[in-house]
Amino acid sequence: MALVLTLAPLTEPLTVAEAKAHLRLDTSAEDVLIASLILTSRLHIEAALGLALITQSWQLQLDAWPDGKALALPLHPVSAVTAVLMTAYDGTATTLATSATVFDPGPPARIVRTGPGWPTITAAANGISIRFTAGFGPTPADVPAPIRQAMLLLVAHWYEHRDPIEIGEPDTAIPKAVSDLLRPYRRPRL
Repeated sequence: MALVLTLAPLTEPLTVAEAKAHLRLDTSAEDVLIASLILTSRLHIEAALGLALITQSWQLQLDAWPDGKALALPLHPVSAVTAVLMTAYDGTATTLATSATVFDPGPPARIVRTGPGWPTITAAANGISIRFTAGFGPTPADVPAPIRQAMLLLVAHWYEHRDPIEIGEPDTAIPKAVSDLLRPYRRPRL
């Protein structure tokens, strides 16, 4: 299984100005650092929770169909499945008919087959390609406020603690408040 980002978010959930206001910074000397910390915070939260914060496009590649009737998508929230492609051993790709599956936005988002079985795959690897769009929406205002607040806390934490471990100090963990703010967005794992 491979998950490939095909179109990155066009904006971040926070602006540099918002982060600077939170940090109480008046100069622009560290704007590049702050922009980097915003990006890092978003990526950290997305990876930890299996989220897509701002609208982005992805491609999930699989070797085989799942055993059951449904295929769960690894990110949430998912707004649309744009294509389900099957690649043959000779490299030719065909689009699966839209009547063969139903998109269930979930959570978790999944593709459910409508027929008695999944189509036969002849490719040895990555014979199935699912293209989908995920994210809360295209603008920072679409991202839930607790997630944006958690991002601000992470930016501030990483701004203050630039080394992985500060010499002479105990390891500095991510603030518990970040985890508390993100708890409602965690998906249960079985």
